[in-house]
Amino acid sequence: MAEEQRDLISDRGSGVVNVRDARRSTLGRKAAFSTLSILVALLIAGQAVTIYFVYQQSGQISKLTKTSQTLQLEALQRKLPASAKPVNKMKMAMVNTPLAMRVLPLAPSVGDVDKAPASNKTEDQVKHILLQTDPRKMFPELKDNLMDNLKRLKSTMTDADWKSFESWMHKWLLFEMAKNPKAEERKAIPAEKG
Repeated sequence: MAEEQRDLISDRGSGVVNVRDARRSTLGRKAAFSTLSILVALLIAGQAVTIYFVYQQSGQISKLTKTSQTLQLEALQRKLPASAKPVNKMKMAMVNTPLAMRVLPLAPSVGDVDKAPASNKTEDQVKHILLQTDPRKMFPELKDNLMDNLKRLKSTMTDADWKSFESWMHKWLLFEMAKNPKAEERKAIPAEKG
């Protein structure tokens, strides 16, 4: 009988222990789930706060970027030589006022371009070809001697166009010299100072 009581006590004890263990494991799972839910919610809230602050700061970031680019551009402009200043900072005195105020003739109409050149001269043939590619092209009237005409051209051209023209003249001169080689020694022609 003593043994039966012990078995009953141990059965009751084990039954109580089993119920307690089941309750503890259920409570543990609920606590773990709650903790995990809280952590996920905090992570999402943290991401939302971060996005809010980044969005709020994007205006200031773009202002800083523009300021940085402006400062870099100013630093590059300071490094440029004085002759390469931007066009907007050039003085008005550099413009040839009489030439700028002169009324230019109208460009030939499209119908005039299709016509044959005025003569068989090389100048007329080249003008005809150039006007076919761009009917708005203008050609200045050059009626003086060669040196005066070149000076006038230089004053009406941009620096880049003049450099390109000088390069072409150099190549043309080399071509002419190669075309007509002379047996006698050539004399050096000094450049005229302007």
